[in-house]
Amino acid sequence: MSERIFGHIPNQPEGTTYSNRLEVALSGVHSPLQAGISGSQTEGADSIVLSGGYEDDRDYDNVIIYTGHGGRDLVTGKQVSHQLLIRQNLALALNCQTGLPVRVVRGEKHSSPYAPTRGYRYDGLFIVESYWKEKGRSGYDIWRFRLVKLDEQSNLTSQVEEDPTQYGNDKPERKATIIQRIVRDTEVSRKVKALYNATCQVCGIQIVTNAGPYAEAAHIKPLGAPHNGPDILSNVLCLCPNHHLQFDFGGFAIDDDFTLLGLEGKLTVHRNHKIDLTYIRYHRIHFWE
Repeated sequence: MSERIFGHIPNQPEGTTYSNRLEVALSGVHSPLQAGISGSQTEGADSIVLSGGYEDDRDYDNVIIYTGHGGRDLVTGKQVSHQLLIRQNLALALNCQTGLPVRVVRGEKHSSPYAPTRGYRYDGLFIVESYWKEKGRSGYDIWRFRLVKLDEQSNLTSQVEEDPTQYGNDKPERKATIIQRIVRDTEVSRKVKALYNATCQVCGIQIVTNAGPYAEAAHIKPLGAPHNGPDILSNVLCLCPNHHLQFDFGGFAIDDDFTLLGLEGKLTVHRNHKIDLTYIRYHRIHFWE
């Protein structure tokens, strides 16, 4: 089995068109002949195809709200059961955690003004910015993935990593990788960190650095479309980096009485911190499985 490639395929530049799925597969841009997601739940997803298969897909050109795999009736194409965060869906979630890019191919049957009029077209690399669960149009749970075109990621930076096999070499091989987590520092985030003296509300640990204590402000209902959570104190927690990441990726949730779900214990809440349970419930519904 050939090694999975995350990134552009040699001699297949963005904008390349194909007559059918067989040509797409032979090019290496998207290997499966039928599946919309090419990937492994242990490695990540290397490509997807938008071909009109899922009624909940939304295409805004450089931003795509992509519906995960599973739950469709093979005859009618309608959603008839819940989707699970397994197999190809888990592969896309892994991309979100690792920053690996995914190739996007649009097909003529994809209901979008950005779809080709004939055949298929390779439309470049996208980053899986976030993922969550929600009720689809047919009333079943679906997994949604927010894909953002890589060259539109003005907030992303590059990190240089040294190849561990090159240790001892005075000219080690290097490669650029993507860092996609954005740590925002707003007035609200500074306020919540001051309220808890930069101490995590989950584990009670204060990380001390030579520049002072460090913590992160975690939005309970995420900012930006499609969640559109507000940047207000009642929608923000003070967390250490580990629990911030775990919370964002649905590793734990919070019950209405602030008992932790998926972790032992209870959220520490300052008497002057009025957390809105509406946001707590939103996170629980969309990110906690």
